[in-house]
Amino acid sequence: MPRVVTLIVINLAVLTGCGQPTGDATQRVAETPSYEERLRLQLETAKPGDIILIPAGQHRFSRSLTLNTDNVTIRGAGMDKSVLSFAGQIAGAEGLLVNASDFTIEDVAIEDTRGDALKINEGTNIVIRRVRTEWTNGPDTDNGSYGIYPVQTENTLIEGSVAIGASDAGIYVGQSRFVVVRGNRVEFNVAGIEIENTVHADVYDNVATNNTGGILVFNMPDLPQEGHSTRVFDNEVVDNNTPNFAPRGTAVAGVPTGSGILVNSNDKVEIFANRIGNNQTANVLISSVFSAGYSERKFADSFDPYPEMIYIYGNEFFPGGNAPDRAELETLRISVFGEDGRLPDIVWDGAINPERDDSMGVICVDNEAATVVNVDARNGYQNISTDMTNHRCTHEKLAGVTLATR
Repeated sequence: MPRVVTLIVINLAVLTGCGQPTGDATQRVAETPSYEERLRLQLETAKPGDIILIPAGQHRFSRSLTLNTDNVTIRGAGMDKSVLSFAGQIAGAEGLLVNASDFTIEDVAIEDTRGDALKINEGTNIVIRRVRTEWTNGPDTDNGSYGIYPVQTENTLIEGSVAIGASDAGIYVGQSRFVVVRGNRVEFNVAGIEIENTVHADVYDNVATNNTGGILVFNMPDLPQEGHSTRVFDNEVVDNNTPNFAPRGTAVAGVPTGSGILVNSNDKVEIFANRIGNNQTANVLISSVFSAGYSERKFADSFDPYPEMIYIYGNEFFPGGNAPDRAELETLRISVFGEDGRLPDIVWDGAINPERDDSMGVICVDNEAATVVNVDARNGYQNISTDMTNHRCTHEKLAGVTLATR
Protein backbone atom coordinates (compact mmCIF):
# COMPACT_ATOMS: atom_id res chain seq x y z
CA MET A 1 0.00 0.00 0.00
CA PRO A 2 1.33 3.47 -0.81
CA ARG A 3 1.89 5.81 2.09
CA VAL A 4 -0.63 8.66 1.75
CA VAL A 5 0.68 11.92 3.15
CA THR A 6 -1.92 14.61 3.81
CA LEU A 7 -1.33 18.12 5.09
CA ILE A 8 -3.63 18.83 8.04
CA VAL A 9 -4.89 22.36 8.63
CA ILE A 10 -5.06 23.07 12.37
CA ASN A 11 -8.32 24.51 13.69
CA LEU A 12 -7.39 27.18 16.23
CA ALA A 13 -10.66 26.82 18.09
CA VAL A 14 -9.90 23.16 18.77
CA LEU A 15 -6.63 24.11 20.45
CA THR A 16 -8.38 26.19 23.12
CA GLY A 17 -11.88 24.85 23.16
CA CYS A 18 -13.21 28.11 21.65
CA GLY A 19 -12.40 31.80 21.33
CA GLN A 20 -8.86 33.24 21.26
CA PRO A 21 -5.90 30.95 22.05
CA THR A 22 -4.26 31.66 25.40
CA GLY A 23 -1.33 30.38 27.44
CA ASP A 24 0.23 27.21 26.10
CA ALA A 25 -2.12 27.24 23.12
CA THR A 26 -0.67 30.57 22.00
CA GLN A 27 2.81 29.06 22.01
CA ARG A 28 1.63 26.01 20.09
CA VAL A 29 -0.06 28.16 17.41
CA ALA A 30 3.05 30.30 17.06
CA GLU A 31 5.16 27.22 16.48
CA THR A 32 2.83 25.70 13.89
CA PRO A 33 4.83 25.50 10.62
CA SER A 34 3.43 27.22 7.57
CA TYR A 35 1.88 25.28 4.73
CA GLU A 36 4.96 26.05 2.63
CA GLU A 37 7.27 24.59 5.28
CA ARG A 38 5.13 21.48 5.72
CA LEU A 39 4.90 20.73 2.00
CA ARG A 40 8.61 21.39 1.57
CA LEU A 41 9.33 18.89 4.37
CA GLN A 42 7.05 16.30 2.80
CA LEU A 43 8.89 16.59 -0.51
CA GLU A 44 12.31 16.46 1.12
CA THR A 45 11.48 13.40 3.27
CA ALA A 46 9.34 11.54 0.71
CA LYS A 47 9.78 7.80 0.35
CA PRO A 48 9.19 5.73 -2.81
CA GLY A 49 5.50 4.95 -3.10
CA ASP A 50 4.32 8.08 -1.27
CA ILE A 51 1.20 9.90 -2.40
CA ILE A 52 1.30 13.56 -1.36
CA LEU A 53 -2.17 15.08 -1.26
CA ILE A 54 -2.61 18.81 -1.82
CA PRO A 55 -5.89 20.07 -0.35
CA ALA A 56 -8.15 22.53 -2.07
CA GLY A 57 -7.31 26.20 -1.63
CA GLN A 58 -4.76 28.75 -2.75
CA HIS A 59 -1.43 28.03 -1.10
CA ARG A 60 1.31 30.68 -1.28
CA PHE A 61 5.03 29.98 -1.66
CA SER A 62 8.06 32.23 -1.52
CA ARG A 63 10.70 29.70 -2.66
CA SER A 64 11.01 26.84 -5.12
CA LEU A 65 9.94 23.33 -4.20
CA THR A 66 12.11 20.31 -5.07
CA LEU A 67 11.47 16.56 -5.19
CA ASN A 68 14.38 14.11 -5.60
CA THR A 69 12.68 10.80 -4.70
CA ASP A 70 11.55 8.22 -7.29
CA ASN A 71 8.03 6.79 -7.43
CA VAL A 72 6.12 9.64 -5.80
CA THR A 73 2.67 10.97 -6.71
CA ILE A 74 1.53 14.54 -6.05
CA ARG A 75 -2.24 14.76 -6.22
CA GLY A 76 -4.52 17.75 -5.72
CA ALA A 77 -8.27 18.22 -5.59
CA GLY A 78 -8.41 19.69 -9.11
CA MET A 79 -6.40 22.06 -11.27
CA ASP A 80 -8.79 24.90 -10.40
CA LYS A 81 -9.04 23.93 -6.72
CA SER A 82 -5.56 23.08 -5.44
CA VAL A 83 -3.46 26.11 -6.41
CA LEU A 84 0.22 26.59 -5.62
CA SER A 85 0.78 30.32 -6.01
CA PHE A 86 4.28 31.72 -6.38
CA ALA A 87 3.20 35.33 -6.87
CA GLY A 88 5.43 36.32 -3.96
CA GLN A 89 8.40 34.13 -4.93
CA ILE A 90 11.74 35.55 -3.81
CA ALA A 91 14.08 32.62 -4.46
CA GLY A 92 14.46 29.69 -6.83
CA ALA A 93 14.45 29.19 -10.58
CA GLU A 94 11.25 27.12 -10.76
CA GLY A 95 7.99 26.57 -8.96
CA LEU A 96 8.41 22.81 -8.64
CA LEU A 97 11.61 21.02 -9.76
CA VAL A 98 11.53 17.23 -9.98
CA ASN A 99 14.71 15.16 -10.38
CA ALA A 100 13.12 11.73 -10.22
CA SER A 101 11.59 8.85 -12.18
CA ASP A 102 8.21 7.12 -11.91
CA PHE A 103 6.69 10.48 -11.02
CA THR A 104 3.04 11.48 -11.32
CA ILE A 105 1.50 14.89 -10.73
CA GLU A 106 -2.21 15.49 -11.22
CA ASP A 107 -5.06 17.83 -10.42
CA VAL A 108 -2.90 20.77 -9.32
CA ALA A 109 -2.30 24.34 -10.53
CA ILE A 110 1.02 26.19 -10.39
CA GLU A 111 0.69 29.93 -10.84
CA ASP A 112 2.89 33.00 -11.28
CA THR A 113 6.33 31.47 -10.83
CA ARG A 114 9.37 33.66 -11.27
CA GLY A 115 10.91 31.09 -13.65
CA ASP A 116 9.59 27.81 -15.06
CA ALA A 117 6.44 26.49 -13.41
CA LEU A 118 6.96 22.69 -13.45
CA LYS A 119 10.30 21.24 -14.53
CA ILE A 120 11.05 17.51 -14.63
CA ASN A 121 14.69 16.71 -15.29
CA GLU A 122 16.14 13.39 -16.53
CA GLY A 123 13.33 11.13 -15.34
CA THR A 124 11.67 8.06 -16.85
CA ASN A 125 7.99 7.13 -16.64
CA ILE A 126 6.58 10.61 -16.08
CA VAL A 127 2.84 11.40 -15.92
CA ILE A 128 1.57 14.99 -15.91
CA ARG A 129 -2.21 14.88 -15.82
CA ARG A 130 -4.71 17.71 -15.37
CA VAL A 131 -2.08 20.21 -14.31
CA ARG A 132 -2.57 23.91 -14.96
CA THR A 133 0.36 26.30 -15.23
CA GLU A 134 -0.49 29.96 -15.60
CA TRP A 135 0.82 33.49 -15.33
CA THR A 136 -2.36 35.24 -14.32
CA ASN A 137 -1.31 38.68 -15.61
CA GLY A 138 -1.50 37.47 -19.22
CA PRO A 139 1.25 37.61 -21.88
CA ASP A 140 4.32 39.38 -20.49
CA THR A 141 8.03 39.20 -21.27
CA ASP A 142 8.73 38.97 -17.54
CA ASN A 143 6.71 35.76 -17.18
CA GLY A 144 8.58 32.51 -16.65
CA SER A 145 9.86 30.72 -19.73
CA TYR A 146 8.14 27.32 -19.55
CA GLY A 147 4.89 26.09 -18.07
CA ILE A 148 5.16 22.29 -18.22
CA TYR A 149 8.78 21.42 -18.93
CA PRO A 150 10.07 17.82 -19.03
CA VAL A 151 13.62 17.66 -20.38
CA GLN A 152 15.83 14.62 -21.05
CA THR A 153 13.01 12.29 -20.05
CA GLU A 154 11.76 8.97 -21.40
CA ASN A 155 8.22 7.55 -21.46
CA THR A 156 6.45 10.83 -20.73
CA LEU A 157 2.71 11.48 -20.80
CA ILE A 158 1.20 14.97 -20.63
CA GLU A 159 -2.60 14.93 -20.79
CA GLY A 160 -5.62 16.98 -19.90
CA SER A 161 -3.50 19.93 -18.83
CA VAL A 162 -3.64 23.69 -19.40
CA ALA A 163 -0.73 26.09 -19.97
CA ILE A 164 -1.23 29.86 -20.17
CA GLY A 165 1.10 32.84 -20.43
CA ALA A 166 4.60 31.33 -20.78
CA SER A 167 7.17 33.67 -22.34
CA ASP A 168 8.67 30.68 -24.16
CA ALA A 169 6.53 27.52 -24.35
CA GLY A 170 3.41 26.52 -22.48
CA ILE A 171 4.23 22.82 -22.88
CA TYR A 172 7.83 22.09 -23.81
CA VAL A 173 9.35 18.62 -24.21
CA GLY A 174 13.08 18.70 -24.91
CA GLN A 175 15.76 16.09 -25.64
CA SER A 176 13.39 13.29 -24.70
CA ARG A 177 12.29 9.93 -26.07
CA PHE A 178 8.84 8.35 -26.35
CA VAL A 179 6.44 11.14 -25.52
CA VAL A 180 2.66 11.56 -25.71
CA VAL A 181 1.08 15.02 -25.43
CA ARG A 182 -2.70 14.73 -25.68
CA GLY A 183 -5.90 16.46 -24.72
CA ASN A 184 -4.30 19.69 -23.50
CA ARG A 185 -5.18 23.35 -23.98
CA VAL A 186 -2.42 25.91 -24.56
CA GLU A 187 -3.24 29.60 -24.85
CA PHE A 188 -1.51 32.99 -24.75
CA ASN A 189 2.01 31.51 -24.74
CA VAL A 190 4.73 32.39 -27.23
CA ALA A 191 4.85 28.72 -28.27
CA GLY A 192 1.81 26.70 -27.34
CA ILE A 193 3.40 23.23 -27.54
CA GLU A 194 7.05 22.75 -28.44
CA ILE A 195 8.68 19.40 -29.19
CA GLU A 196 12.42 20.01 -29.41
CA ASN A 197 15.27 17.57 -30.16
CA THR A 198 12.95 14.73 -29.19
CA VAL A 199 12.65 11.24 -30.71
CA HIS A 200 9.23 9.61 -31.13
CA ALA A 201 6.49 11.99 -30.03
CA ASP A 202 2.74 11.90 -30.58
CA VAL A 203 0.94 15.25 -30.20
CA TYR A 204 -2.82 14.91 -30.57
CA ASP A 205 -6.27 16.06 -29.44
CA ASN A 206 -4.87 19.37 -28.20
CA VAL A 207 -6.25 22.89 -28.61
CA ALA A 208 -3.61 25.51 -29.43
CA THR A 209 -5.10 28.97 -29.75
CA ASN A 210 -4.12 32.59 -29.12
CA ASN A 211 -0.41 31.78 -28.95
CA THR A 212 2.28 33.38 -31.11
CA GLY A 213 2.87 29.92 -32.63
CA GLY A 214 0.55 26.99 -32.02
CA ILE A 215 2.62 23.80 -32.23
CA LEU A 216 6.39 23.78 -32.87
CA VAL A 217 8.58 20.80 -33.81
CA PHE A 218 12.18 21.98 -33.63
CA ASN A 219 15.74 20.72 -33.79
CA MET A 220 18.24 23.14 -32.33
CA PRO A 221 22.04 22.84 -32.78
CA ASP A 222 24.56 22.17 -30.02
CA LEU A 223 22.34 19.77 -28.10
CA PRO A 224 23.32 16.13 -27.44
CA GLN A 225 20.35 14.59 -29.30
CA GLU A 226 18.72 15.39 -32.63
CA GLY A 227 15.01 14.79 -32.84
CA HIS A 228 12.90 12.99 -35.42
CA SER A 229 9.68 10.98 -35.81
CA THR A 230 6.94 13.27 -34.50
CA ARG A 231 3.25 12.92 -35.35
CA VAL A 232 1.01 15.99 -34.97
CA PHE A 233 -2.63 15.01 -35.51
CA ASP A 234 -6.24 15.61 -34.51
CA ASN A 235 -5.39 18.99 -33.01
CA GLU A 236 -7.19 22.33 -33.30
CA VAL A 237 -4.62 24.98 -34.21
CA VAL A 238 -6.45 28.26 -34.75
CA ASP A 239 -6.10 31.99 -34.15
CA ASN A 240 -2.48 31.93 -33.03
CA ASN A 241 -1.91 35.64 -33.51
CA THR A 242 -0.72 36.91 -30.11
CA PRO A 243 2.27 39.25 -30.62
CA ASN A 244 5.59 37.62 -29.75
CA PHE A 245 6.55 38.57 -26.18
CA ALA A 246 9.60 36.31 -25.75
CA PRO A 247 12.75 37.87 -24.28
CA ARG A 248 15.23 38.96 -26.94
CA GLY A 249 17.86 36.38 -27.84
CA THR A 250 15.76 33.32 -27.03
CA ALA A 251 15.05 30.73 -29.73
CA VAL A 252 11.33 31.47 -29.89
CA ALA A 253 11.85 35.23 -30.12
CA GLY A 254 12.10 34.61 -33.87
CA VAL A 255 8.77 32.82 -34.18
CA PRO A 256 6.54 34.96 -36.41
CA THR A 257 3.26 36.06 -34.89
CA GLY A 258 0.54 34.11 -36.62
CA SER A 259 2.28 30.72 -36.98
CA GLY A 260 0.04 27.66 -36.82
CA ILE A 261 2.33 24.61 -36.96
CA LEU A 262 6.04 25.34 -37.36
CA VAL A 263 8.65 22.69 -38.24
CA ASN A 264 12.28 23.77 -38.04
CA SER A 265 15.21 21.51 -39.03
CA ASN A 266 13.39 18.34 -38.02
CA ASP A 267 12.95 15.11 -39.97
CA LYS A 268 10.15 12.55 -40.23
CA VAL A 269 7.29 14.79 -39.15
CA GLU A 270 3.68 13.88 -39.95
CA ILE A 271 0.96 16.54 -39.83
CA PHE A 272 -2.49 15.06 -40.40
CA ALA A 273 -6.17 15.28 -39.48
CA ASN A 274 -5.78 18.65 -37.79
CA ARG A 275 -8.08 21.68 -37.98
CA ILE A 276 -5.78 24.59 -38.82
CA GLY A 277 -6.83 28.12 -39.64
CA ASN A 278 -6.72 31.89 -39.18
CA ASN A 279 -3.02 31.91 -38.39
CA GLN A 280 -2.05 35.18 -40.01
CA THR A 281 1.51 34.42 -41.10
CA ALA A 282 0.89 30.85 -42.24
CA ASN A 283 -1.07 27.80 -41.20
CA VAL A 284 2.06 25.64 -41.60
CA LEU A 285 5.64 26.94 -41.73
CA ILE A 286 8.57 24.66 -42.61
CA SER A 287 12.08 26.01 -42.33
CA SER A 288 15.75 25.27 -41.86
CA VAL A 289 17.80 26.57 -38.97
CA PHE A 290 19.14 29.24 -41.33
CA SER A 291 15.76 30.97 -41.17
CA ALA A 292 16.27 31.20 -37.40
CA GLY A 293 19.36 33.34 -37.95
CA TYR A 294 22.07 30.68 -37.89
CA SER A 295 24.88 30.38 -40.40
CA GLU A 296 26.95 27.28 -41.20
CA ARG A 297 29.67 28.49 -38.86
CA LYS A 298 27.34 28.55 -35.85
CA PHE A 299 26.84 24.81 -35.34
CA ALA A 300 28.72 21.52 -35.54
CA ASP A 301 29.20 19.78 -38.88
CA SER A 302 27.23 16.80 -37.55
CA PHE A 303 24.05 18.85 -37.13
CA ASP A 304 21.48 18.46 -39.92
CA PRO A 305 19.93 21.90 -40.52
CA TYR A 306 17.46 20.80 -43.20
CA PRO A 307 13.89 19.59 -42.61
CA GLU A 308 13.21 16.42 -44.60
CA MET A 309 10.54 13.72 -44.90
CA ILE A 310 7.70 16.05 -43.88
CA TYR A 311 4.33 14.49 -44.68
CA ILE A 312 1.16 16.62 -44.63
CA TYR A 313 -2.17 14.95 -45.33
CA GLY A 314 -5.85 14.93 -44.44
CA ASN A 315 -5.94 18.26 -42.60
CA GLU A 316 -8.88 20.67 -42.64
CA PHE A 317 -7.45 24.06 -43.50
CA PHE A 318 -9.24 27.36 -42.98
CA PRO A 319 -7.98 30.65 -44.45
CA GLY A 320 -4.72 32.00 -43.03
CA GLY A 321 -1.64 33.80 -44.29
CA ASN A 322 -3.42 37.12 -44.79
CA ALA A 323 -1.06 39.29 -42.68
CA PRO A 324 2.42 37.75 -42.42
CA ASP A 325 4.61 38.95 -39.57
CA ARG A 326 7.66 39.38 -41.80
CA ALA A 327 8.20 42.20 -44.26
CA GLU A 328 9.59 39.82 -46.89
CA LEU A 329 6.57 37.53 -46.64
CA GLU A 330 4.13 40.43 -46.69
CA THR A 331 5.78 41.83 -49.83
CA LEU A 332 5.67 38.37 -51.38
CA ARG A 333 2.00 37.94 -50.48
CA ILE A 334 1.02 41.15 -52.22
CA SER A 335 3.27 40.76 -55.25
CA VAL A 336 2.44 37.11 -55.97
CA PHE A 337 -1.09 36.68 -54.61
CA GLY A 338 -2.52 40.19 -54.79
CA GLU A 339 -3.44 42.95 -52.38
CA ASP A 340 -6.26 40.88 -50.92
CA GLY A 341 -4.54 37.54 -51.40
CA ARG A 342 -3.27 35.02 -48.87
CA LEU A 343 -0.18 32.89 -48.67
CA PRO A 344 -0.76 29.19 -49.34
CA ASP A 345 -1.42 27.00 -46.32
CA ILE A 346 2.15 25.64 -46.37
CA VAL A 347 5.07 28.08 -46.46
CA TRP A 348 8.57 26.63 -46.94
CA ASP A 349 11.83 28.56 -46.76
CA GLY A 350 13.14 26.41 -49.63
CA ALA A 351 16.44 25.38 -48.03
CA ILE A 352 17.59 22.03 -49.44
CA ASN A 353 20.50 19.84 -48.48
CA PRO A 354 23.06 20.51 -51.26
CA GLU A 355 23.70 16.75 -51.47
CA ARG A 356 20.17 16.18 -52.77
CA ASP A 357 19.42 16.12 -56.49
CA ASP A 358 16.14 18.01 -56.08
CA SER A 359 13.42 18.76 -53.55
CA MET A 360 11.38 15.61 -54.20
CA GLY A 361 10.32 14.14 -50.87
CA VAL A 362 11.37 17.04 -48.66
CA ILE A 363 7.69 17.92 -48.18
CA CYS A 364 5.00 15.52 -49.36
CA VAL A 365 1.43 16.81 -49.49
CA ASP A 366 -1.77 14.81 -49.92
CA ASN A 367 -4.27 17.35 -48.68
CA GLU A 368 -6.92 18.24 -51.26
CA ALA A 369 -6.33 21.82 -52.45
CA ALA A 370 -3.53 22.68 -50.01
CA THR A 371 -0.39 23.94 -51.72
CA VAL A 372 3.20 24.84 -50.88
CA VAL A 373 4.97 28.10 -51.62
CA ASN A 374 8.76 27.90 -51.75
CA VAL A 375 9.86 31.41 -50.77
CA ASP A 376 13.57 30.83 -51.55
CA ALA A 377 14.61 32.62 -48.36
CA ARG A 378 18.33 31.79 -48.58
CA ASN A 379 18.55 33.47 -51.96
CA GLY A 380 16.79 36.65 -50.96
CA TYR A 381 13.28 35.61 -52.03
CA GLN A 382 14.29 35.73 -55.70
CA ASN A 383 12.81 32.51 -57.09
CA ILE A 384 9.35 32.12 -55.61
CA SER A 385 7.63 28.91 -56.64
CA THR A 386 4.24 27.30 -56.13
CA ASP A 387 5.06 24.31 -58.36
CA MET A 388 3.69 21.20 -56.62
CA THR A 389 5.48 18.66 -58.84
CA ASN A 390 8.00 17.61 -56.17
CA HIS A 391 5.42 17.70 -53.39
CA ARG A 392 2.90 15.27 -54.88
CA CYS A 393 4.38 12.30 -53.05
CA THR A 394 3.96 10.15 -49.96
CA HIS A 395 6.13 8.85 -47.16
CA GLU A 396 5.83 5.66 -45.18
CA LYS A 397 3.67 6.53 -42.21
CA LEU A 398 5.21 6.57 -38.76
CA ALA A 399 4.16 4.13 -36.07
CA GLY A 400 2.31 5.51 -33.07
CA VAL A 401 4.09 6.01 -29.78
CA THR A 402 3.45 3.36 -27.15
CA LEU A 403 4.63 4.31 -23.69
CA ALA A 404 6.31 1.51 -21.77
CA THR A 405 4.36 1.82 -18.55
CA ARG A 406 1.28 3.92 -19.30
